[in-house]
Amino acid sequence: MSISKENIIDAISNMSITDISELISMLEKKFNVVTSAINNNIVNNAEASEEQTEFSIFLDKIGTNKISVIKVVRSITGLGLKEAKDLVESAPVLIKESLSKIDVNSIKQDLEKVGASVTIK
Repeated sequence: MSISKENIIDAISNMSITDISELISMLEKKFNVVTSAINNNIVNNAEASEEQTEFSIFLDKIGTNKISVIKVVRSITGLGLKEAKDLVESAPVLIKESLSKIDVNSIKQDLEKVGASVTIK
């Protein structure tokens, strides 16, 4: 007579936490495995497969060409001249968020081209 997986789960569900912990230790010794290492590998693989899809770009420093930075920020954000100027002068500041990787890299290149320094998060 073989025992089904469901029978094993039913038996384990009636055990105390201490008994379950001892059972896990016994299984690790019997099959020469470490379940915590297996769980860590599963978690690490899941985290590695989750790639960031949305990015934010921050203006860290204006650089020497403030007017050009303001022009680029205006084109990125659609702000008016005064609002873009105020935004640039309040650096470090968030310029735009929820961007794709392609968009954020394009904006980064535009801002760095005019002498600003930026951070992507």
